[in-house]
Amino acid sequence: MTDVLRTPDERFEGLPGYGFEPRYLMVDGGALGPLRMHYLDEGEARRGTVLMVHGEPSWSFLYRKMIGPAVDAGWRCIVPDHIGFGRSDKPTDRGFYSADKFVAWLRALVEQLDLRDVVLVCQDWGGPIGLRALSEMPERFAGVFATNTLLPNAEEPPRGVANWPGPIVEPWVEFCRTSTDLNVSETIAATFVNRPAPDVLAAYDAPFPDVAHKTATLAITTLIPLSAEAEGIAQNCKAWEVLERFDKPFATAFSDADPSTAPWEEVFRSRVPGARLAPHVRIKGAGHFVQEEQGEALAAALVQFLETLE
Repeated sequence: MTDVLRTPDERFEGLPGYGFEPRYLMVDGGALGPLRMHYLDEGEARRGTVLMVHGEPSWSFLYRKMIGPAVDAGWRCIVPDHIGFGRSDKPTDRGFYSADKFVAWLRALVEQLDLRDVVLVCQDWGGPIGLRALSEMPERFAGVFATNTLLPNAEEPPRGVANWPGPIVEPWVEFCRTSTDLNVSETIAATFVNRPAPDVLAAYDAPFPDVAHKTATLAITTLIPLSAEAEGIAQNCKAWEVLERFDKPFATAFSDADPSTAPWEEVFRSRVPGARLAPHVRIKGAGHFVQEEQGEALAAALVQFLETLE
């Protein structure tokens, strides 16, 4: 049987810079019944809504430095935790998770909250999930702000990345496929230019008090399609067809020390028409989790991008 775990609330008390009110909605869990999905909802949509989508193995804590500046600029910020992450429910069967389900859960959040004029902010798995959701409801989105993310398509350059998946992604997928546990905070810290403080690392571990709560952190990585025949490639390529017609502003703000996603920056810039309408920046002094290492700089770049949408 598949259990559905819920991280105790006390695990989220006193986290640095994360004094936000938790909010919840229910999404379809199939045979497991409705699942509780957590999200943050800050600010008023005077100018629109920013949807910040995290990746693996992080959660909404990752975006805490970016919420305030976006709210101050007049934007409502919605920051969900994927099912299996953060304060959201955590099914314990790896086989339960699929890329389609992660996309469906994010779509459900957008639809239930009736979000419109949305600017998608995405990093890591936030890209494959968020961009697929956008491709299925493009009328709800006003722009994209992409950082250190990807959308695998198994195509040759310039439409794809050479030698995909390469010497970083493929071993990581194999590690997650064969492992029974994941040290979440050390996985995050390993990508940093400068190691974060102990209380910050502890906050990334907070949603995952034991192995059973970490199922999704291992399962999601194994969903990365590594070849043209892999499950998920067809859906990603279909999303790319929509992105190739997406003529709303599409900004990139990749960091300068993340080799795992760096090649995708140019793919997005060259293939998405809206990329010609947006400012692009390179965030210095950050590895993969740029929101944590250089959150203030990334927030400033986001606000600058949002100002172009006036």
